[in-house]
Amino acid sequence: MNPFDNIFSLSGKTAFVAGASRGIGLSIAQALAAAGARTILAARSLDKLETHAAALPNARALALDVTSSTSIRKAVDAAGDIDILVNVSGTNVRKRFLDFTQEEYERIMQTNLHGLVELTKLVGEKMIRRSHGGKIINIGSMMSLLGLPYIAIYAISKGGLGQLTKALAAEWGQYNIQVNCIAPGFILTDLNRAMWQPPEMEQWLKHAQANPRMGRPEDVAPLAAFLAGRGADYITGQIIPVDGGYSTTAVWPYVP
Repeated sequence: MNPFDNIFSLSGKTAFVAGASRGIGLSIAQALAAAGARTILAARSLDKLETHAAALPNARALALDVTSSTSIRKAVDAAGDIDILVNVSGTNVRKRFLDFTQEEYERIMQTNLHGLVELTKLVGEKMIRRSHGGKIINIGSMMSLLGLPYIAIYAISKGGLGQLTKALAAEWGQYNIQVNCIAPGFILTDLNRAMWQPPEMEQWLKHAQANPRMGRPEDVAPLAAFLAGRGADYITGQIIPVDGGYSTTAVWPYVP
């Protein structure tokens, strides 16, 4: 058998995407379904999910609130066997660190980290019990690698998700479970659309990274589909930026 036959196919696999109602999560669910996976779209907005799932081959919707332990356990039980877990759910508040309230802190941490830790624990337990291996893909952020002002709590949560990726990759490698993290850069979504409206933000970005345009959710989804497949069997514990070069490049007006 040629080892590269159907290397990008996810046929026969079940993928669970937490936070699939819009943006990056929806785009990833669409990419996984297109690759042949039985895809479960999970989020709080069940009506939206059902509409999206109906447009995909072999997909279904499940209600999931990552701030509720009861909801997390119910969704995992209803999902059945899971081969691929994609943790996308997230929220953000932008303000000075000294101005964050305790409620904001707890909500961001529960949505972006604590709930996903609980979900990953339950799904990972099932993967280990099945002994068929698995893929876990966390959607981090540039804040898994770098620092920017006014999003300190978000940065804490995404930094934690990046470190969870590395620790679980080390701990679960013996079970043939690969754990990786995608760190999207400046991707235009409903979560940040208002922030990017001022023209000076777009102008700044043109001088901040090699690729001068804003990213789109569909720029992130192909990497998730690759990491979900057997072509990534020897890739684990990585935080991989999809950022137009922001974390590694800068441009300037000098021309030799």
